[in-house]
Amino acid sequence: MQLIRCSTSVAANYRATLLAQTKAMLISKISIVVEEADESEFWLEFIIDEKLMVRKKVLPLFKEAHELSSIFITTRKTAQRKKGNMKQKLVEEIM
Repeated sequence: MQLIRCSTSVAANYRATLLAQTKAMLISKISIVVEEADESEFWLEFIIDEKLMVRKKVLPLFKEAHELSSIFITTRKTAQRKKGNMKQKLVEEIM
């Protein structure tokens, strides 16, 4: 049940990220996506480790979850870097 909750939360929160009105809101929303994607990855790893399902069936889902987590983490890093660059430009303009 937890896997269903966190994995569907990834989609819902990513959609909210697309509607973010500011860079700070985008970073906040994508951070939630990262957390939920990571939790999905955790539960899939748990299923594999505890042999709750056939590894061969779960492993592709685990790999996909890991790839998505990596994409979302990179997205957040890029947004944070661009936000920092914007602040630096404002400081330079003031001075």
